[in-house]
Amino acid sequence: MTIVESRTDQRETHAPFAELDAHTTGTLAVPGDEAYDALVSPWNLAIEVRPAAVLAAETAEDVVEAVRFANRHDLLVTPQATGHGPIASLIGELLVTTKHLDECVVHPEGWARVGAGVKWLRVVEEAAPYGLAPLSGSITDVGIVGYTTGGGLGPMARTYGLAIDRVRAIEVVTGDGELRRATPTEHPDLFFALRGGKGMLGIITAIEFDLVHQPEFYGGSLWFDGEDAANVIEQWLHWSEELPELGTTSIALFQMPSDDPAVPPVLVDRMTLSVRYVWTGDAEEGERLFAEIRAAAPVILDDVALKPYTAIDSVHTDPLDPLPCHESGTVLTDFPAEAVDALLDLAGPGSASPQVFVEVRQMGGAVAREGEHESAFNSRGAGYSLLSIGIADAPGVEDHALSILEAMKPWTGGYRLPNFTFSADEYADAYSEATLERLRRTIREYDPQGVMAIGRSIQP
Repeated sequence: MTIVESRTDQRETHAPFAELDAHTTGTLAVPGDEAYDALVSPWNLAIEVRPAAVLAAETAEDVVEAVRFANRHDLLVTPQATGHGPIASLIGELLVTTKHLDECVVHPEGWARVGAGVKWLRVVEEAAPYGLAPLSGSITDVGIVGYTTGGGLGPMARTYGLAIDRVRAIEVVTGDGELRRATPTEHPDLFFALRGGKGMLGIITAIEFDLVHQPEFYGGSLWFDGEDAANVIEQWLHWSEELPELGTTSIALFQMPSDDPAVPPVLVDRMTLSVRYVWTGDAEEGERLFAEIRAAAPVILDDVALKPYTAIDSVHTDPLDPLPCHESGTVLTDFPAEAVDALLDLAGPGSASPQVFVEVRQMGGAVAREGEHESAFNSRGAGYSLLSIGIADAPGVEDHALSILEAMKPWTGGYRLPNFTFSADEYADAYSEATLERLRRTIREYDPQGVMAIGRSIQP
């Protein structure tokens, strides 16, 4: 019998986890077991994930048993697939990791079915021979389920919309311990809530979604010296305002560490500005349009070219290996010259910013239009998203990130992105009052005992 203090509401649990172990095929571990640390470890090493027990589910039936066990023993449950998005205060007594649910089937006619443990890279590679691509994230090492249920704002978003707009069906063990299949016609209320509601309703075991025909793209990242950031961003703002929906773009101020051998030497130990670009149409037209940005200032590294979709990670150049990060973000209604100046004062050249990068993504285009089926995603009206990431133990990194958010308040508005939500008390800010009420009502129906820890983040 294990007695461990819960992080979610500081309860002690005397739950007989041996009972759960006897009724499941996956590995169950508690603190002190050899398998425990490897099973609970998240991508962000700064976040402490220490549940009373963790079950590595091998089947959907394992998940059913885990949730029913939680209901019997008054435990809070948290799902974790690939470990990219945990919030420490929402880790319940029982963590269910679904990373071993690795089913992946790509259908040549244009859709895929995957288990909850599958990352985007696998679908990208298996879809490529058919000229198909998923609406994957800014790095294909991210898990599909967490990214998609948070909306899924990817590098082709202005052309094709959000990942949730392509979802066909979701199989989920809801908080009452039932395995259900949610579609636009089967449990439509659940289908609405799962697409945008993250893990509030249950633990997803599989998801089905449409692919797009996109064998290649014109794009990548163009790098400038940080001293030219003000001029380049001014040019980028005017250029992106007229950019057709075939183009998706963002900018990021980088300070690359010198101890990463994957970083090109020209980018090391200096502030740089990256302009990211994905053009989904004719490559010659995409190149012609991008010429304006190439001419904005001297280029120090040019990686914008015609590429197969399998090279999509080259656009955002996100880090692959786990890191101890402090993350902060919001959404902006606009990003005028005054906002650019305020951001550069804190995060630009000469600012002594401790952030590894500060990113601004242009939204709009297909993102702004509701998909065929309504969802619990309320951020479509945002003009831009803002994200900063720094090394967690860097001096002053958290206070500095807060100062950036404070400086951007005049242009902050709308509902935050669920995937760029980093604390439990921020979740409610991602939804309108109408959506919050629908989510709460759906939680009451499908999780009457409230065992899903994430669902508690939006309760009054």
